Amino acid sequence: MLKDSEIAARRLTAQQIAHPAFATPCGLVAWLGAVQAQDYAAVKWAMGLRLAGDTTDASVERVINEGAVLRAHALRGTWQLVAPADIRWMLELVAPRLIASYATRYRELGLDAVTFRRSKAALAKALRGGAQLTRAELASALEAAGISTAGQRLAHLLQRAELEALICGGARCHKQFTYALLDDRAPHSHPRLERDEALAELARRYFRSRGPATVADFKWWSGLAPADARAGLDAVRSELASSVVDGRVFWHSNDAAARARSPAAFLLPAFDEYLIAYRDRDAVLDPKHVKRLNAGGGMLGTCVVVDGRVIGTWRRTLARATVAIGLDLFEAPVPRARQAITAAAQLYGAFLGLETSVAITGGHR
Repeated sequence: MLKDSEIAARRLTAQQIAHPAFATPCGLVAWLGAVQAQDYAAVKWAMGLRLAGDTTDASVERVINEGAVLRAHALRGTWQLVAPADIRWMLELVAPRLIASYATRYRELGLDAVTFRRSKAALAKALRGGAQLTRAELASALEAAGISTAGQRLAHLLQRAELEALICGGARCHKQFTYALLDDRAPHSHPRLERDEALAELARRYFRSRGPATVADFKWWSGLAPADARAGLDAVRSELASSVVDGRVFWHSNDAAARARSPAAFLLPAFDEYLIAYRDRDAVLDPKHVKRLNAGGGMLGTCVVVDGRVIGTWRRTLARATVAIGLDLFEAPVPRARQAITAAAQLYGAFLGLETSVAITGGHR
């Protein structure tokens, strides 16, 4: 039977946090399947801490701008980083369920099939020739075509065009996000997969990179219907090992998990896959501390991890040439762990290319 410490150690390794094996963001994202990306600064650090070698915020941003990985609405209808080779089969798998889930909201906003068809035509015309336009510029193009973008209509029109594989995120322009045609950003996507093949592939990506995890965790992360999540797991269970913990079956790679050095400390960004990829986070986060990271409103904050357990939160304060990192710990660390936490904070400063100061508080509650 797996102990919580073993679950944590395996996840740190599978997620490429403890022992990064990939040198490029594209290879890493392909391994992970998809990476939560609603907080842009956070996802860049999520990439940086999982990559082997010297990686910087600027180098990760350059890869995203160049389209080596794509930022698009995908799993659960939220922003994700996805490898260009995977974007189309993944969207074909998850988009129909997402679109159906928005049916009531579409009616409330007056968005019908004709409006979506006209909107897609207007977006395609505005973006043809390799153009990359901001949200405001696309709103102007839609309004010029006689399509209202009032209220939440614009957000749903753009997201629908993403789910239907017309557009995706482009390069940032003066710190503003842009959109581009998916055909321009991913001209050589993976050939279409049959539905059962796509279910198996998504399950394979998830359990090899997130295990040990349950089918309920996979359902949460993927946004698939329960039957589809089970079908995906059934298709690949012969490739996996399993362990029963408190009546729940945890699935993971057959490969032996390399243990992280102890104490191993990491500063994880907001919405990191180490937490958000699981419905049940008790193995790495004590339930009494959940509200310190997730006070509601869909937020999932930054966290300090030592030996796989979440032991605190952190925040950054940026200046022109420095970053001050403040850590608020739930429990007092042993001296060696304290040193590891400070080193992890310095690593984040190096990622930003800034001089770093570290202040640790808490640990008495």
